[in-house]
Amino acid sequence: MTSSASASTTEQPASAGAHPAPATGRTASRFTSTDIALIAVFAALIAGFAMTPPIPVGSLGVPITLQTLVIGLTGLTLGPLRGFLAALLYVVLGLIGLPIFAGFSGGLGVLAGPTAGYLIAFPIFALLAGVVAGWAVKRLTGGKLWAVLFGGGLLASFLSIHPLGILGISVNAGIPLSAAFLADLPFWPGDVVKNLVAASLALLIHRAFPTILVRR
Repeated sequence: MTSSASASTTEQPASAGAHPAPATGRTASRFTSTDIALIAVFAALIAGFAMTPPIPVGSLGVPITLQTLVIGLTGLTLGPLRGFLAALLYVVLGLIGLPIFAGFSGGLGVLAGPTAGYLIAFPIFALLAGVVAGWAVKRLTGGKLWAVLFGGGLLASFLSIHPLGILGISVNAGIPLSAAFLADLPFWPGDVVKNLVAASLALLIHRAFPTILVRR
């Protein structure tokens, strides 16, 4: 009886020491299959909207498309990391040759064109919009949430899409920054409308799927 009791006593620390193992397993898995699926689905969504007929603006060959609407929606829906990765996946797939950019273009050659800056800005836009959503969705509801999603998404666009787009136009078209700025101006009203729609759609998605921002 004594030896049995002592064996039981000595086994308890080993059992207690086993508790940290599940925690290690949780931290080792950075993404679940749901995370990966959402990243892939939104990357495909961006590519799909890039196939809509572009509207030519000016003489530099930079068209108005619906891509920025979906990229803003991606960040506002998935949050910063997954939104960034979804937009980055889209850009990388286009750069390796898939014809998924506006006008069914693709390949590294687009980096020498006037749209290069806008393409580079896409993942940054999604990241910044995701930061806004990650903060707002946890704290706000209703009209206040929509207003922050709209205002934050618009600010994210003007901090990423337009500065890098202007720089890309200036460098690749060989014109001064002032002229590139004027070439970018026609896109501003459309961006306001697209961010308004993106915020409205994101609000509907968060109401339907309240935990979509939660990475499990």
